[in-house]
Amino acid sequence: MKFTKMHGAGNDYVYVNCFQETLPQDIASLAIQVSDRHKGIGSDGLILICPSETADAQMRMFNADGSESEMCGNGIRCVAKYVYDHGIAQQDHLKIETGAGILNLDLELTGQKVSQVRVNMGKPILASAEIPTLLPGNPPVNAELNLGEQKLEVTCVSMGNPHCITFVEEVNDHWVHVIGPQVEVHSVFPNRVNAEFIEVVSPAELKMRVWERGSGETQACGTGACASAVAGVLTGRSERNVLIHLPGGDLRLEWAGSDEVFMTGPAVEVYEGIWTGPH
Repeated sequence: MKFTKMHGAGNDYVYVNCFQETLPQDIASLAIQVSDRHKGIGSDGLILICPSETADAQMRMFNADGSESEMCGNGIRCVAKYVYDHGIAQQDHLKIETGAGILNLDLELTGQKVSQVRVNMGKPILASAEIPTLLPGNPPVNAELNLGEQKLEVTCVSMGNPHCITFVEEVNDHWVHVIGPQVEVHSVFPNRVNAEFIEVVSPAELKMRVWERGSGETQACGTGACASAVAGVLTGRSERNVLIHLPGGDLRLEWAGSDEVFMTGPAVEVYEGIWTGPH
């Protein structure tokens, strides 16, 4: 199976062109195998670039644990780059079908290759039942999340997948690696949740780390950055146009007057290879 390794702000996935490649029936097992950073290719998950009847291509995204997710903001930028750079569709505006609907992407070219992508991530989902979460409020803003010995003040938003945002004085390993896994599987989140921890640098600048559902800490999370930008506005901590610093790079977020969230960031192709199976 031919694959391409790509990343958006350090959030790395194995991409497979399903216009050309035939996949095994058990895609979840394939995702686990290729994502293994010691015995596989090494990635945050597997993304399939598939034909679509309604868009230029379809994206299917699998986490490192084999679970399928609705969307990946960094991943969809890389899908757009692949679709353009590899000749599947070569216009500077693309439509990509995802589990969260069809998204519109505008491409920025450098030397006939895509370097940056601006994605219309759509309107945030703010109804608790649709996020989904059992916490009160539409959406829950500064809601109390009880972890036993510790209580968090959280804000919940969905960008087609669920996010729980906690604003902290300083983002550190304790928040991400100790608190993050507890938040992910908390009983108030029926489908588990992505846990973002945000340090406010200024109203126009945030610092973020994330514990992703099914993958653990990643270098960046595009939908998480979108959800965090929305949460910053809802809690009065940030402006509608913010720069978010992640371990893998920076993303520009704008929660526009149309209520849609726009994300701009890099898309990078690292290398191509052939996967011959687990060893």
